[in-house]
Amino acid sequence: MTAILIRLAVLIAVFAGIFLLSQVVLLGFYNRRAESKAVNRRLELLKAGITSDQVGDIMRKGVPDRISPDAGLLARLYYRFQCTVRIADMRTEPKTLVAISLLAFAGISTLLLFLAWATGRRVTIGTFELVVLISFALTIALPLMLINRRKEKRRRKMEEQFPVALDVFTRALKAGHPIASAIDLLTKEMQDPLGSEFGIVADEVAYGAELTNSLLDLADRWDLPDMRMFVVSISLQNETGGNLAEILGNLSSVIRERASMFMKVRALSSEGRMSGWMLTILPIFTLLLLFGLNSRFYFDVAGDPIFIYGFTGLIILYFIGVFTIRRMIDLKV
Repeated sequence: MTAILIRLAVLIAVFAGIFLLSQVVLLGFYNRRAESKAVNRRLELLKAGITSDQVGDIMRKGVPDRISPDAGLLARLYYRFQCTVRIADMRTEPKTLVAISLLAFAGISTLLLFLAWATGRRVTIGTFELVVLISFALTIALPLMLINRRKEKRRRKMEEQFPVALDVFTRALKAGHPIASAIDLLTKEMQDPLGSEFGIVADEVAYGAELTNSLLDLADRWDLPDMRMFVVSISLQNETGGNLAEILGNLSSVIRERASMFMKVRALSSEGRMSGWMLTILPIFTLLLLFGLNSRFYFDVAGDPIFIYGFTGLIILYFIGVFTIRRMIDLKV
């Protein structure tokens, strides 16, 4: 009996020692990770010894220029894609992403057509339609969904950071700092994405740009109403005067109340939004999965004349459904 108790005590002691050691190691790891996250990318580049001029060039890489009001449809779509890539923090330039997607689309389309021809199947209009859709889903639709998903994640983080940044900005103004110094304080105290984005504004102002124009460009890139209200407040204060700290303090309260209501609406509509995402992504994944498992079946039925009309109708119905779902779950607060 005594030997059993001694063995049990030894096992408990070993378990406790391993558990405490693992907690110490994990705590140190998470502390180092938190410290690394506490510094935004702009400060990391400056800490690495890169000059401020080079840091400004690096941070402005991929930032789209303001689009003209009379720009065409393609220019507006490309500007939105540039903003999406910038918000998603993709280090690859938008032009490179477009070129890679188009080359991959052409390559996969050619490969699938060659596969259909090599297996002795008749290449018809239905085959072309099937190949184009599969290639489009693989090289354009899925990557764009992933980039949009990452964009929305960073955009929500920016929305969460912005009221805190307004408080820091307001306290800096009450302490007697000018607006440019208060913005520079945000670049040092705030994490990404807000810290680096306001760092771009600080660099542009340092090189002679108008503060209001730089902030307006920032608000246009992120398309956040909170930022637009912030820019309008600073613009009005510059033109009419007044206590900017008090104005921004009231604005911070409004933004926090609006965010609280938005989170309530988001929680109540979470089931509908998740259903919308599943109904949007699931058909694409199902088509790609089934085509990968049994591509022979799809190439066989693609030669049927009915396939052209039926498949085209399904594609049209899918896009109508996606558009309807997006309108239903796009709740404005």
